[in-house]
Amino acid sequence: MVFMGDRATLLETGRFVQRHARNAADEIIEAVPAVDATVDTAARTGSLPDSGPDAETESDAETEGRHRRAAERGDTDAMSALGALLLRRGDLDAAEPFLRGATAEGDRAAANNLGVLLHQRGYPDEAAGWWRVAAVAGSAPAAHALGRHHRERGDEPAAEYWLRQAAEQGHALGAYALADLLEHRSDVGAERWLRAAAEQGHREAAYRLALALERRATDTLRGPHAYGPAAAAGRVGHAYDTAGRLRAADPARTGEDLPPAVLPPRTGDAAAAGPLGEAEQWFRQAAARGHRRAALHLGALLEQRGELKEAGRWYLSSAKEGEAKAACALGFLLRDAGDEESAAVWWLRAAQDGDGNAANALGALHAARGEQQTAERWYRAAMDAGDVNGAYNLGLLCAAQDRLPQAEQWYRRAAYAGHREAANALAVLLLQAGDAGGAEPWFSKAAEAGSVDAAFNLGILHAGRDDDRSALAWYERAAAAGHTEAALQVGIAALRDGDERTAERHLRCAAGGGSPEAAFRLATLLDARRPEPGPVVLGAPVDQKTECEEWYERAAQQGHRRAQVRVGMLAAGRGDLAEADRWYREAAEAGSRNGAFNLGLLLAREGSEREAALWWTRAARAGHGRAALRLALLAARRGELSEGRKWCARAVELGPAEVAERAARLSEALHQELTA
Repeated sequence: MVFMGDRATLLETGRFVQRHARNAADEIIEAVPAVDATVDTAARTGSLPDSGPDAETESDAETEGRHRRAAERGDTDAMSALGALLLRRGDLDAAEPFLRGATAEGDRAAANNLGVLLHQRGYPDEAAGWWRVAAVAGSAPAAHALGRHHRERGDEPAAEYWLRQAAEQGHALGAYALADLLEHRSDVGAERWLRAAAEQGHREAAYRLALALERRATDTLRGPHAYGPAAAAGRVGHAYDTAGRLRAADPARTGEDLPPAVLPPRTGDAAAAGPLGEAEQWFRQAAARGHRRAALHLGALLEQRGELKEAGRWYLSSAKEGEAKAACALGFLLRDAGDEESAAVWWLRAAQDGDGNAANALGALHAARGEQQTAERWYRAAMDAGDVNGAYNLGLLCAAQDRLPQAEQWYRRAAYAGHREAANALAVLLLQAGDAGGAEPWFSKAAEAGSVDAAFNLGILHAGRDDDRSALAWYERAAAAGHTEAALQVGIAALRDGDERTAERHLRCAAGGGSPEAAFRLATLLDARRPEPGPVVLGAPVDQKTECEEWYERAAQQGHRRAQVRVGMLAAGRGDLAEADRWYREAAEAGSRNGAFNLGLLLAREGSEREAALWWTRAARAGHGRAALRLALLAARRGELSEGRKWCARAVELGPAEVAERAARLSEALHQELTA
């Protein structure tokens, strides 16, 4: 932080000052609790006797000489200014007598600077004494320094008193330090002082104020906003998506100029935008002043809103300042824009800086290219960086190569570290090996941690034990979280229990999620409610497709054979024989015996009896009794009596009852014909 002097301004001190002792007065330290005290030592404009029109153009040596001559004549202001100048230069021995002399004459800025000098020399208690003198005399920087001194010693009441004195005088660093103390105690007053410091240009205060506003907004929305690495892993069998952020294809450009610095948000604008909008404005202020983590957060907000070009600029700004998470996020933007090579460059930079998320991304990139050894090396690097997803991804990599013992080892490592999808994957592995007892606890652990797949798998496990009640409970839990197949199972259970309303609701969810079986069952449910169609009137307009027909078609387009047959039947009912032929043929070629039988009927009506016989043969051999009866009738008409009796026997065997009865009568008639 920076102490703002009143007559002779002050110098940066503490650990940060040891690294940046010659920084300008407006340098602001980015830190949270226990930031080292710093001061500003810029010369006091207009405070010395001979500051004329040419004073601004004089050299440092001339300025020092002028102050020294005046100080030797006993000028208090000159002694204070010269002491501050020497202190800023690091010449403590030369500065001390001038500061002590000015302090003896009652110069409060000199007293404050003398405290800084003593603090640098390792005499914090004596420094605090001079800071107290200056603070009592009204020096806000001294009150700030004294407050920090008391906080470092654990005396929070005294720290709060002096920091409040500084803050109430408009001292930005005092306001920030007071906010930090209050926030440490979870005091709601912290935000007021963060705002006061931020409004005066304190970038760390602006950043922390933005975080507080964002937390408030996201708590209202029930879920924190995520930046950089995602906590959630991908589903079993899929490479882990290490981004965990919204995706879009707008390219993120690199090398462009950063946005200009922005002013603090006006109260009216911030209120209109709400907490999240105001948070964005404060992130902008801090980022424009060079705060790299604020730039990262701002980039994430913009990316989530779809403003990818500007998001990329802020990620780039943050990444260039050494923020590994920003480099990683920039890599994902570039990958989504199709520039995989540039993405890899930024991921490499982030991974080398210890970002496990980026290492995972590099692992996934090399795994997709078939470079398994390189992928494994990066997954291990992610794991070494403390990212448990590295172990999970190693498990996925080994499982894909049928290295199941190694896969189990890595899954266990990640699962013991709390990775829920690794626990689910481990349970799947154990279940496939026949160890249902060992799998169940891991399924339960993963499900309780929020794994939707694990909840669904527990439903399957209990259903396999005929524990339908427990199975349904887990299916319902997974369905509530959006699991498509679980919603289908809940819908089927509701249908079985006669609860059509619940069934329809869950089937719609599952069908909307892409389940062809759910689409077919939903269509069947809706179809059963349709009134019987009236007689076809020639010349009457054809009605539009009903909702159930649309669901049948959706299921059919996804390869559902029964839906394909049903769509063919509906088309045939409308007289659209070409459409019926297409769907029957598609179902038949996929192995549907009903599709083959119906296609045979259609072909026979069109006079293609030979081709019809081929499809009926396929259907009959697949177990279709009516197809066998048709073949028997066809053979009888051709006079192939023995062949006809063979198909009659097959029809009797396959049924149903009315088909078996007709086939038996036909077989007897053929027998009599043969023995006549």
